[in-house]
Amino acid sequence: MSDPFPNGGAVWLIGCGAMGGAMLSRWLEAGLDPARVTIVTRSPREVPEGTRHLTSLPSGEQPAAVVLAMKPQQLGEVAPTLAGVEIGLLVSILAGVDTETLARRIPARAVLRAMPNLPVAIGRGVTGLYTDSDDPAVRATGDALAAPLGVGEWIDDEARFDAVTALAGSGPGFLFRIIDAFAAAGERLGLPADQSLRLAIATVDGAGRMAAAAGASPAMLADRVASKGGSTRKGLDVLDRDGALVALLTDTLAAAERRNAEMAAEARQG
Repeated sequence: MSDPFPNGGAVWLIGCGAMGGAMLSRWLEAGLDPARVTIVTRSPREVPEGTRHLTSLPSGEQPAAVVLAMKPQQLGEVAPTLAGVEIGLLVSILAGVDTETLARRIPARAVLRAMPNLPVAIGRGVTGLYTDSDDPAVRATGDALAAPLGVGEWIDDEARFDAVTALAGSGPGFLFRIIDAFAAAGERLGLPADQSLRLAIATVDGAGRMAAAAGASPAMLADRVASKGGSTRKGLDVLDRDGALVALLTDTLAAAERRNAEMAAEARQG
């Protein structure tokens, strides 16, 4: 791996919650020089060795890149503090905050939206990417930033970014709930709770890896494992009945997508 910010210069990370911290750790492991990194948070906290931590922006410095990793609701507080700062690349992981709003509130030469999900912490995440810049270097930087985190997926239409956030960004939370329900169902059938949970986690992990490596769709894989009249087929009949499972997950993603749209509206008004 190599430095995900290949053009050199200072990198400011504003906010450093679980997601921002996980991303930074992976970038440092990939080759980012910690001496280039300034982490800005509202209160003192532990930071990776070799990085600089401040509770306010450094004055008189011009960063090559600024990564917004705070809560979307804090944009109105953070944006004025960046007035007058010459930013080369603005990278935002703020859910629901569109490129136009970011560019208007925090001027930069280029804006890159990135929506990672929680498994980036182990290098197996998905990061949705969008930029309206026509500079190939910006897209190359997006690829370089996503590579240590797992899979990068470019979104050509920003209007679809909230849907990507709902599916991939929020998806791990939904899948954790499904794994928990899978284990609870096994427990109701008489399995010890700890054993049922281990079985559920291992089954989901194995099936996910198989789906990723297979040259067939998940629907085809399900049909292959479900012999006619067998136990798997009977279970699939329950899941498939009246399209209830797809409807439930559609409602789940739609609720997350709506909230992203609401946060975008709040950011535009701020």
